[in-house]
Amino acid sequence: MKAIRFEQFGTPDVLTHQDVPVPALNAGEVLVKVHAAAINPSDVKIVSGLFGGSVPRTPGRDFAGVVVEGGLAGKEVWGSGAGFGFRRDGAHADYVVLPASWLSEKPANLSMAEAAAVGAPFVTAWHALVDVGALKAGETLLITGGLGAVGRAATQIARHLGARTIVAARSRAASEADDFIDLSKKDLPEAVRAATWGKGVDVVLDAVGGTMFEPALKSLALGGRQLVITSVGQKRVEFDLADFYHNRSTLLGVDTAKLTGEEIAGILDQLKAAFDGGAFKKPPLREWDFDQAADAYRSTATGEAMEKNVILMT
Repeated sequence: MKAIRFEQFGTPDVLTHQDVPVPALNAGEVLVKVHAAAINPSDVKIVSGLFGGSVPRTPGRDFAGVVVEGGLAGKEVWGSGAGFGFRRDGAHADYVVLPASWLSEKPANLSMAEAAAVGAPFVTAWHALVDVGALKAGETLLITGGLGAVGRAATQIARHLGARTIVAARSRAASEADDFIDLSKKDLPEAVRAATWGKGVDVVLDAVGGTMFEPALKSLALGGRQLVITSVGQKRVEFDLADFYHNRSTLLGVDTAKLTGEEIAGILDQLKAAFDGGAFKKPPLREWDFDQAADAYRSTATGEAMEKNVILMT
């Protein structure tokens, strides 16, 4: 079968196209013919060696395809594999092997490419807002870095849950949030207070961290909770501890890399129901042929594309 491989860590230039054997099945596993596989920023980081792991390796977390061998033969499925690309071979290949319990049935109204493009951003946003943050109807959510893939997914999920959403970013682009704060022109806590009648927000999804961490924390209402999924530019942050405990704030870390395959499949099952019910929009994407994979990785690495890059394996 054809596969995208890397034998050393580095930039997308280390990726090569190779012919490798179709993987054999162990007990409880299935063989999926991959029709489409997305490229996430995390896949680029995996190739760079940031997540560790061993080489040689096939990258790729998010995919959609058809089970061709195993207990679910004939099923159209989508997945976002636990440890794909660094603990085990991923989905940027003709076939991928994984436990049957890691799979979810693909939403009927999404194409293979669209289903592959959902994956990590929606899984991260759902896990953060629903499983960890317990966002409720009527609450107000602030998303820093809200124009990125996770932020856009979180905006849709918040609306689905009945929450109000404020997006904060340094560049104005299309956003479905209820309010937008241009950080190039406004102070975040001050703008949040103005948008919430002095109260602050119930929940922050901090998709930036670093220098944005403390301003986001200062934007919380009394008893608010801040969800942190990354820290861009710097890992160490400072904040006023007295302000933190006087506000009775809660700080929660979110790391989807720690989710099991079964947990990811459970989230995808809930996302499937929402997509099939018309609650979420189809993700914007750009399709690439298999032999363009390295170029697709480079496009993802720049961080400039608003569309999800998806490799077509058919």
